[in-house]
Amino acid sequence: MLSTGLPQGSVPKLERPGPLRDRVYEALLELITTRALQPGQHLVESELAGHLGVSRQPVREALQRLNTEGWVDLRPAQGAFVHEPTEAEADQLLTVRTLLEAEAARLAAANAGTSGIADLEELCARGEAAVAADDVDAAVATNARFHAKVMDLAGNTVLAELAAQVDRRVRWYYTPVARQRGQQSWIEHRDLIAAIAARDEQRATDVMRAHTEHTRRTYHARPRDQ
Repeated sequence: MLSTGLPQGSVPKLERPGPLRDRVYEALLELITTRALQPGQHLVESELAGHLGVSRQPVREALQRLNTEGWVDLRPAQGAFVHEPTEAEADQLLTVRTLLEAEAARLAAANAGTSGIADLEELCARGEAAVAADDVDAAVATNARFHAKVMDLAGNTVLAELAAQVDRRVRWYYTPVARQRGQQSWIEHRDLIAAIAARDEQRATDVMRAHTEHTRRTYHARPRDQ
């Protein structure tokens, strides 16, 4: 275990292209999103710099940006801490997610072709395998790819751009309940695929709305140490 509480192997490698500060920002955001860095955790610049193999300056710049975006709290005389979301923040975000994804499901039912439906089937199989293997990280990542594919099949660029703005926060909130949602989440995904394949727009809307609402309720009912 690293001194900042990062699990061994969780620190992403920094990709070479792009400004260093942007690469450090992306690395830290990924660690926060996956909860390798936990809400409320103290972020020490020198330790993070050591783990990432960079100087403290790009880490400081990344933390300032993350503070502006609400991922990190900078406290005078105390330092940086991963933001601890309130129940109201989570509820607002997940409610907006329901609106966006329900419309995406409707449009996907209207527009998806056989290849798109096959892609959803493949992702669903991967997600089911991840649940069976109790691989939470893979289940969360595959869940995100599944929902992104539905959004892609919707064919609405503006809707996709709005969804992209909340995607990482959805992953942040979904991670602590992924094991609780487990196989049931993928059963709901199967129901959604069936509605899309049948071109039943109303059914696809209803299934997606119920699916995302189930996740929202599970998040609020989770043990508070998660």
